Amino acid sequence: MLTSMDKRTVKLHASGEDYLETILVLQKKLGMVRSVDVARHMEVSKPSVCHAVATLRDGGFLTMDEDYFLHLTDAGREVAEQIYEKHRFFTKMLTNAGVDPIAAERDACRIEHVISEETFERLKVAHKQSEKAVISSDES
Repeated sequence: MLTSMDKRTVKLHASGEDYLETILVLQKKLGMVRSVDVARHMEVSKPSVCHAVATLRDGGFLTMDEDYFLHLTDAGREVAEQIYEKHRFFTKMLTNAGVDPIAAERDACRIEHVISEETFERLKVAHKQSEKAVISSDES
C-alpha cells in the first residue's frame, strides 16, 4: 500500500526532483533561497523556476513565504535528501572509478532518477562491505 509520501513521489518527475535537490543544496549553502538563486544555480530561466515552484507547491513539496523565500516541506525535504544522497554516492563512485568529474556529475544526475530505492540500498550495503574488506586486508 502506498503512503501519502509514496503517492506524491510517483507524480514527481526528474526535473521536480532536481529542483528540490537544488533548493536543499542552496539552503545548506546560503540559508535562505529564492527562485532567482535556483535559476542561477540550475542555469534555467526565472519563468521555468516559477512554473516548477508552483507545481511543487501544489504538490505539497515546498512553500513560499511573504518574502518569496522557498522552504521545503517535510515531504519535499525527504525527497530532496534521498536524491542528494544518491547524487553524492554515484558521483563519488564514478570519480573513484576514474570518470572525469564533470561527466561523473552529469551521469550521477541521470542515475539518481532511475534507480530503484531497493537497488540503491543494496549498492550502498555492497559498497560498505567492500570498504570493510579492504580495511581488513590492509590491517593484515
